[in-house]
Amino acid sequence: MTSLDPAVVAAIVARLADADAERALRHPGDSGERQPVHTCYVPAGRIADDTPRAWGAAALALLDQHGPGPVPQGILPRVLRKLGREPVEDLRIDFEDGYGAPEDAVEDADAVRTARSAVAWRSSHGAPPWFGLRVKSFDTPALRDRSIRTLDLFLTALLEATGGGLPEGFVVTFPKVTHVAQVDIFAQLLSLLEGQLGLPDGAVRIELQVETAQAVLDAEGRLALPRLITAGAGRVSGLHFGTYDYTAALGLGAADQHLGHDACDFARHVMQLAAAQTGVRVSDGSSNVLPVGDRRAVVAAWRSHFTLVQRSLSHGFYQGWDLHPGQLVTRYAAGFTFYRAGFAAEAARLRNYLTQSGGQVADEPATAQAMSRSFLRALECGAADAAELTRLTGLDVEELTALSRRESLPHRRRLA
Repeated sequence: MTSLDPAVVAAIVARLADADAERALRHPGDSGERQPVHTCYVPAGRIADDTPRAWGAAALALLDQHGPGPVPQGILPRVLRKLGREPVEDLRIDFEDGYGAPEDAVEDADAVRTARSAVAWRSSHGAPPWFGLRVKSFDTPALRDRSIRTLDLFLTALLEATGGGLPEGFVVTFPKVTHVAQVDIFAQLLSLLEGQLGLPDGAVRIELQVETAQAVLDAEGRLALPRLITAGAGRVSGLHFGTYDYTAALGLGAADQHLGHDACDFARHVMQLAAAQTGVRVSDGSSNVLPVGDRRAVVAAWRSHFTLVQRSLSHGFYQGWDLHPGQLVTRYAAGFTFYRAGFAAEAARLRNYLTQSGGQVADEPATAQAMSRSFLRALECGAADAAELTRLTGLDVEELTALSRRESLPHRRRLA
């Protein structure tokens, strides 16, 4: 026997329908699709038809010249295979800070030329699964005009070269956001451009760079990022942290402008909060200590980058920026080491969870989901292969994928 009238309860609970619909729209959860481990920023003037392969070759040459440095011997073969097979996962053609402000005719020509180069990558071995361009910011009228023209020229040339189809993995990076209206206007311009080019509305995805104080806290003292994501009208796929513009904006001196600073941790945690369960991915920033010079300088830069990448991973940032081919070495070495270091313990915990056999840690479904997703990330980036994960966990890739989405295992029972 119950005390409440079911009809009265139903009438009260029905008032949650709008909240349920809003939550489903704003917080659909992560798609579970592969995320690149990095975005490589290359100035538009340096882009060529073989840029991704050239980055991989330059990274291999540094290893050959200077030795493995901080790369563990057990990890080195996987790093070498990755650099030969898929050296760059995401490449951004940079028309902003890394490019400068050449004459308009030069940028016009680079916009068309680099779009054609990007199409050439797509037909070559080891093509980046993701690519795009970073336009100039909307800070001033002159920058806005140049940004829009470059984007128009690039997209028009890209679709001409592909015969009208937008390649998978294409994204536009929108830098130095300071106001929600900038994102709103940018989204409207993209919609207009899509209509002119015969693309579906919303086809062009954007990443917002979080590199100003106003992108974190607006003029009224509110967290800005949720409104910036909403202003993107469903286009925002990522939030990318900008280390140096952000720390400079806060008044930090050059020696304190680095990824490990507490000020960066605060901004990154706000990014995580704003993006959580929205389907928007977060990416950490870059290290400007480049592996150049003699062996001592290169190895020191590698050690610094290795440490920072592992720190980002432990904070839940599975993607970051890379600015130099040599950083590919430690991007993959640090990532592979991070994932493989946790394999044995996480596999045991996952088995205990699935068999309900107890163990020292009583894991929740959400933690089992996170562990399975971690195994899948390791597979996607090259830190492990499918057979190895099955030996470790007792689950095949299909089952790990189902568990990562908190679905029932598709064709097998809980492990016996």
